[in-house]
Amino acid sequence: MRVLLFTGKGGVGKTTLAAATGACLASRGRKTLVVSTDPAHSLADAVGGTLTDEPSEVDSFLYGAQIDARALVDDAWDTLRGELRTMLSGLGLDTLDAEELTVLPGVDELLSLGRVRRLADEGPWENVVVDCGPTAETLRLLALPEAVTGYLRRLPARRSATRVARSVDAFAAHVESLRAMLTDHETTTVRLVLTPERVVAAETRRTLTALALRGITVDGVIVNRMMPAAGWWRGTAATWLRTRRAQQEQVVAELRESGLTGRTLRMVEHRAVEPVGMAALLEIAEELYGQESPLLGEPEVTPLLRTTEVEAGVQLRVVLPLTRESTVQLARVDDDLAITVDGFRRLVALPEALRPYTLTGAESDARGLLVHLEKPT
Repeated sequence: MRVLLFTGKGGVGKTTLAAATGACLASRGRKTLVVSTDPAHSLADAVGGTLTDEPSEVDSFLYGAQIDARALVDDAWDTLRGELRTMLSGLGLDTLDAEELTVLPGVDELLSLGRVRRLADEGPWENVVVDCGPTAETLRLLALPEAVTGYLRRLPARRSATRVARSVDAFAAHVESLRAMLTDHETTTVRLVLTPERVVAAETRRTLTALALRGITVDGVIVNRMMPAAGWWRGTAATWLRTRRAQQEQVVAELRESGLTGRTLRMVEHRAVEPVGMAALLEIAEELYGQESPLLGEPEVTPLLRTTEVEAGVQLRVVLPLTRESTVQLARVDDDLAITVDGFRRLVALPEALRPYTLTGAESDARGLLVHLEKPT
């Protein structure tokens, strides 16, 4: 089973490319589900059919679904939230405090991810292709399992035998299973979609860093809507095409030089007609993958932390794709390193052997952070 998560800045064409990838897998005899968690559903438009929350057949070996996050919240979270409020009130918190503690931002995205997990586990699919929301929403979605686990750990102590406690524990276990699925590079990978524009490319680089901080693997980058080559054409339109294509190729060259080494980068040309339906999707897939598998083989996985012993102590390499424009902050919080890059923050647990060491400094380069730890005296 492989789960491919497609995301990118709004409007770059990720839904179309997710659908094309699913159509390609299905055309090769692999039972595939394409599912949308994007609140602005357009997957049904791309496949040229009608989709609901339940998977339905789109074509031979291809199934589709659009998750209704609002319905999931109404069905599942409200019940648990009410139980949490009762438990917290019983522990001495007043009604207002209990209400505030049970407001969980992003719960709709979390439940959508849980629905994807259930569909992947319960269905006969060999592959699940997920059309995620735009990058900002996706980063919040992928960070939620870790954040919610920490949230639940901070709840006041409770008696494990109570019905509420069992509900909370079951929810915590479910969230932890989602985190494990996202960070299992053999099962789940992210594919980033962008258009060849510098603003979009900059967001893509930040997304790569944010995903690396979360331990989530990116297996490929797709540059969509490249202008066709003008060839031997002459005239104003041909000159415009050449100029625009040259600008796009410069953006792609800068992307290749800025930390995308080791990831497959593919390009798709702009279409004159909006691609809708299986024939159009398979045409895009042919340009994208040719005779290769859309799964792109085994992704390159680099451990987040590497240690090197030096005379004064240890140098800890935190492997992250950084650029000269990256803003990095580092702090020691108990036994963790608090790493913040361009506003994305994660607590990274230090290896147990390094916890007695003292943080004395750090520097950054294209390969990530180099943290200096001094051995205890």
